[in-house]
Amino acid sequence: MTQTMILTGASRGIGAAVAEIYLAKSPSHNLVAIARSELALNDLKEKYGDRVKTVAGDITDEKVVLEAVEKALEFGSIDSVVANAGVLDPVDTVAKADVAKWKKLFDINFFSVVDLATKTLPHLKKSKGRFVAVLSGALTSSYYGWGAYGASKSALNHLIQTLVAEDKEVNAISIAPGVVDTNMQEDIREKFGANMTPESLQKFIDLHKNKGLLPAEVPASLLVNLAVKGWGLDLNGGYYRIGQDALKEFL
Repeated sequence: MTQTMILTGASRGIGAAVAEIYLAKSPSHNLVAIARSELALNDLKEKYGDRVKTVAGDITDEKVVLEAVEKALEFGSIDSVVANAGVLDPVDTVAKADVAKWKKLFDINFFSVVDLATKTLPHLKKSKGRFVAVLSGALTSSYYGWGAYGASKSALNHLIQTLVAEDKEVNAISIAPGVVDTNMQEDIREKFGANMTPESLQKFIDLHKNKGLLPAEVPASLLVNLAVKGWGLDLNGGYYRIGQDALKEFL
């Protein structure tokens, strides 16, 4: 059966892995990939041809989201959305908060997802499709200097719960992918660590050194299976972390 996914943050890390796994899973899968890096998106188009449409731009731009929806509907339907785009910067204490930078982070991590949900939910309801939001364990555990990031992910978790509470026909779920070997982890070790406690920074350094970081393909496979197969009412609207028993069938 033909399916069409809209994927944000598709150019690298978990997003790039989601794109590859999803398109390789079935020749009937189509993808609309959104990212700021046009070069990476073009590579995806060259590899998979007409099955991929791309939108290069900032996910906080309403025009980018509208274009993605239009391109997805050219395939015939919108069957899943994976809201993966997100940033960690700024990393610093609340006492030193740069409110403008906090607002920029919230625009990317939260408000862009509100916009994406608003524009895709009517189409997802028609297809009985699925909205998957990529969250973080930071929404339940406080990290020194991660106030902006954790708060945005907490808000996003509440948003997904609200989508289902407001409309039982909506299929939406929140997933924390674990500590994954991505550019964000490199930034933590090399850039953001200066504004974290030595203990917190060392934890991430040791995870990398001891090969304790998950390959991006592990959470990506989980996200693809959820987006393609869907989940039961018992999971709908919930927040789950990779490794939980509730997600075993999707790994």
